[in-house]
Amino acid sequence: MTTADNAIDVLLSDGRTVQLRPIRPSDAPAIVAMHSRFSERTRYLRYFSPYPRIPERDLQRFVNVDHVDREAFVVLAGERIVAVGRYERLGPAAPDAEVAFVVEDAYQGRGIGSVLLEHLADAARRAGIVNFVAEVLPANGAMLRVFADFGYQLQRQFADGVVHLTFPIAPTEATLEVQRGREQRTEARSIARLLAPRGVVVYGASATGQGVGAAVLGHLRDGGFTGSVVPVHPTAVRVAGLPAYPSAADAGLPVDLAVVAVPPESAPEVVADAAKAGVHGLVVISAGFAESGVEGAAAQRALVRAAHAAGMRVIGPNCLGVANTDPTVRLNATLAPRLPVPGRVGIFSQSGAFGVALLAEADRRGLGLSSFVSAGNRADVSGNDLLQYWQDDPATDVIMLYLETFGNPRKFARLARRIGRDKPVVALASPARPPGVGDSVGPDEAAVSALFAQSGVIRVDTVAELLDVGVLLANQPLPAGDRVGIVGNSSALTGLAATACAAAGLTVAAGYPRDVGPQAGAIEFAEALTAAAADENVDALVALFAPPLPGQIIGTEADFAATLPAAFTADKPAVATFLVGRAPAGVPSYPSVEEAVRALARVTAYADWLRRPPGALPELSDVDPIAAQAALRGDGVDSDALLAAYGIEVVQSVSVGSADEAVEAATRLGFPVALKVAASGLRHRLDLGAVRLDLADEAAVRRTYAELAAAFGADVLVQPMVPPGVACVVELVEDPAFGPVVGFGLGGVATELLGDRAWRAVPLTDRDAAELVDAPRAAPLLHGHRGAEPVDRAALADLLMRVGRLADEQPRVRSLTLNPVLARPDGLSVLHASVGVGSAAARPDTGPRRL
Repeated sequence: MTTADNAIDVLLSDGRTVQLRPIRPSDAPAIVAMHSRFSERTRYLRYFSPYPRIPERDLQRFVNVDHVDREAFVVLAGERIVAVGRYERLGPAAPDAEVAFVVEDAYQGRGIGSVLLEHLADAARRAGIVNFVAEVLPANGAMLRVFADFGYQLQRQFADGVVHLTFPIAPTEATLEVQRGREQRTEARSIARLLAPRGVVVYGASATGQGVGAAVLGHLRDGGFTGSVVPVHPTAVRVAGLPAYPSAADAGLPVDLAVVAVPPESAPEVVADAAKAGVHGLVVISAGFAESGVEGAAAQRALVRAAHAAGMRVIGPNCLGVANTDPTVRLNATLAPRLPVPGRVGIFSQSGAFGVALLAEADRRGLGLSSFVSAGNRADVSGNDLLQYWQDDPATDVIMLYLETFGNPRKFARLARRIGRDKPVVALASPARPPGVGDSVGPDEAAVSALFAQSGVIRVDTVAELLDVGVLLANQPLPAGDRVGIVGNSSALTGLAATACAAAGLTVAAGYPRDVGPQAGAIEFAEALTAAAADENVDALVALFAPPLPGQIIGTEADFAATLPAAFTADKPAVATFLVGRAPAGVPSYPSVEEAVRALARVTAYADWLRRPPGALPELSDVDPIAAQAALRGDGVDSDALLAAYGIEVVQSVSVGSADEAVEAATRLGFPVALKVAASGLRHRLDLGAVRLDLADEAAVRRTYAELAAAFGADVLVQPMVPPGVACVVELVEDPAFGPVVGFGLGGVATELLGDRAWRAVPLTDRDAAELVDAPRAAPLLHGHRGAEPVDRAALADLLMRVGRLADEQPRVRSLTLNPVLARPDGLSVLHASVGVGSAAARPDTGPRRL
């Protein structure tokens, strides 16, 4: 959100960065200077007249706004204002405002108009404005396209030689789709310019060949980079056998990428020099920034700010570097002396040291690499940027990520859901919660995996498993189901595989495992595998080969390498464990049966996610966000009104402090009633005697109140009885890694003790909600158990979607518990609700585009 006191960085359509901020009175000279750079055509199209200069009265009105009824944003490239956009409300409290913007000629056609429109519309909505109106000359086709291409429902009128446009500015699915499409293209282009540079300039490479900078320079040179390599050195004429220059611009060569290996205090000078040479991005290998403390963090912020002001993006600091194996590029701007062979896998690593090990292991396994980025401190470029790039990268089919933390988890989930439909995303990510973030109970390790799976991400636990899954995805098709055919020459191995399949949730196909025996030769083994591959009841193969006893197999019968490849021609994935020799080329081989089956299970779960419909955000009746805002008072929250605004009705309860009050409340509510201890931790504890049901008359109420007051205290709740049902619990918490998450489980001490709660991240689709209802281990109780009638699970899913919608739209709501929720065959009843509020939680993936 832009305000009068802050500024944000945004990306243009060509991948360059600019700054956007509200206008200030001190901007008057810069506005005049920008106006002087306009062509006559630009002035005419904006002001409908030549308008050669800005009169002082107009200038003061332009730069002095109240940021409510009148707002204006400026766009800066470096220190120069290159565009301005504004809206002005058409009368006091009017729902309409006129919008207009103008862009300096040299920056037209780069998407500045659409960025300004996004931020102006967002500011206007917060000021209560509903519609924008605009007047555009018919000759101004570019401006007309800005409005038309945004997805708004435009109303056009032509009068007096001007096109009059009116459109509502509330975000819709159409406008969000347009906005996110532009976001994807701009972020992808900003990365593409770094991974396929025309030239690379290296700062900090010593003439002696020692140090980090010299190492990267040597890898660039020896890796066969197809562009120019320019070492910058204050005195040396040659560095690493290459001509060196005092500054990048002195080389007179096109350079798009700068590798920075200088101390933090020298970084500002490097940024300025790189900007003069027209560099598009920095890869900062140097350490000593945010990871080193407060001063380093300040230096890192200054580095990014200076780079963005010059239109550049930053990878790092404290990173390993970047690589691209495309034969037309051959870029190795990393600290790794050797890259894996060219291939179809893109790898992102947050850790530099981990990235070196990851590249080495990928090389050892023969996993082909398309491109690689190590983000280090992730001051600017993150894994989300690489997801945007790899989405449309024709050289990448599989995406592998190592993530220590999430910068924008909500955006990550959104991107993964979309990209995972075309390219699998495998992530090694810690389930640990960041330290010092509250005490709220949230997702455990198993639930973290489920949150990843919700977005189609294949989450793994170790480096080895990351490579295990990557090798399988890169070399084999996806399975059509979970039925596994196991073929081996050892009963011990086939038995282990069957056990591993059952533990991993895979089904051993009927008639398997097949043990061909230790005396089987290559031909017999291949025939068994070929039959399994052709079996219609098999979706994937596990091939297991133990070394035969000496002298059992001789001659051609032992030539497995020549015979087996023909057995793996079916369009079914295969994994292998060969304890002697090597598996056929293209068949992933694993040192143990368990590792082979585990990788296959991960990929099978992903294939199952792909086969299921993606889900949608349904329209919900009885939702009133304005009423919800009114319920969120400055001094607290009206919980019942807040929930009612999202169509969630809570059974009325009356708090009493005496027997007379209890009788009066019961009479008003109507008998029979229930009495419950008011304390939140006891009001559902039937097992402790804190809940008493079916009190049919005044005498029963008086007697029961006396018992409860004596045991638990005077504060008691009175509620009308509702039909019985299966007790459930719905929760909302603000998770430090995933943002708002909705939890669901069945009530009761046993399920609470076992932590039987499933979680999904907001926003919830209809599919997410349906899966969440069935996710707890105790969920079979909802389907009918021991003759019980199944409950209305659709009503539970609807309740979960409403809670998710509330969490999505009301960032001040930090926690919510509905406990118990009684689910019945004919619906449900919410008996109690508690809501926790605070300052609005950050929602970094909402609103207009920004870095």
